Amino acid sequence: MSQVTSTNQANLHIEISGQGPDLVMLHGWGVNSAVFTPLHESLSQYRVHYVDLPGFGHSQMVEGGLSTWVDTLVAALPEHAIWAGWSLGGLVATQAALSYPQKIKGLITIASSPCFMAREDEAWPGIPPQVLHQFREQLGQNLPKTIERFLAIQAMGSETAKEDIKQLRDLVLARPLPNTRALTQGLNMLTDVDLRQQLIELQQPWLRIWGRLDGLVPKRVPPKMPITAQSEDVMLAKASHAPFISHQQEFLQVFMPWLTLQTR
Repeated sequence: MSQVTSTNQANLHIEISGQGPDLVMLHGWGVNSAVFTPLHESLSQYRVHYVDLPGFGHSQMVEGGLSTWVDTLVAALPEHAIWAGWSLGGLVATQAALSYPQKIKGLITIASSPCFMAREDEAWPGIPPQVLHQFREQLGQNLPKTIERFLAIQAMGSETAKEDIKQLRDLVLARPLPNTRALTQGLNMLTDVDLRQQLIELQQPWLRIWGRLDGLVPKRVPPKMPITAQSEDVMLAKASHAPFISHQQEFLQVFMPWLTLQTR
């Protein structure tokens, strides 16, 4: 399967693999697009753009917040692609679909929330603020250890947690560690960004894949999401935060038919 690395003005690292309709894959916080390596073969009938988010993997950092990241990515990627984002990548893909509805054909969010931080006053489930605060504090102290701890939380709850953590770690550490400032940018997004009120504006077909045992995006989030004619929710019963790693076959049984439907 041929792979091409694209060059673009923002120095984003984008690996292009396979042939067919365009699909963009965005990873989560603390990692890079190598996490999607196990999916490469299954997705070969698509022209997949595996993106290292700004400041992660081989990509250069970009100053600014979520909207700057989105503008940078949209400028470097083909129009009318389907965007799939895992975790923080799902937040980025959702904002891109909201900001550029005419350029993004469809949206897939994987274990991703429109508002990651728990908001007790609104009974909104999510990551406790103190957990995000701890990661922020630890970033300056021991970067590799902080990343490893985060990977462990992502696999928590899965029956194959040990193997999942090892697979995630081996894939992620094959590339440079993220830029500390980019990690802080990402943490700010996880802490501050709240797209809940805007979701009803989304016009694109939207597949939302959840893990019932997810410790970062609790199973109480999906029932609070807006239901539209274009949206579809699938809960994977035994998966946690990285379903494409822990339950690859079940994940693909949802992911692939939906893609086929949107691109035929």
